[in-house]
Amino acid sequence: MIELIVGKKGKGKTKQLLDKVNSEVKTATGTIAYLDKSTKHMFELNNKVRLIDVSEYMITDADEFIGFICGIISQDHDLEQMYFDSFLKISCLEDNDILPTIKKLDSIGEKFNVKFVLSISVDENELPDELKSNVVVSL
Repeated sequence: MIELIVGKKGKGKTKQLLDKVNSEVKTATGTIAYLDKSTKHMFELNNKVRLIDVSEYMITDADEFIGFICGIISQDHDLEQMYFDSFLKISCLEDNDILPTIKKLDSIGEKFNVKFVLSISVDENELPDELKSNVVVSL
């Protein structure tokens, strides 16, 4: 399952994402991972959430990013949810078509029962029509 938090840069998507993950961790039965481009928000996350600084792993394209996600899932069979802040940046999809990567994430989520919540710096009306039903917050 894929949920999207969308809006232009500086609109408050990260705060929405942090609020959502900190709320979800209270009732989660499995583990939760939060992927970001830095450790800047480490102290804003509940300590039960695993923060992963994607910039440390030399990911250069969307295929490597998908492989990275699969690696995380393969090592944590209790993984329940993954949150992606700055999705376009950490997945190397800035100025690229995001649909194929999001479809692949959706398939992975279905297969391994992992929910993905993505923060994407675009207006809702700029999203492909197929993704608009996945928007949970539009800023």
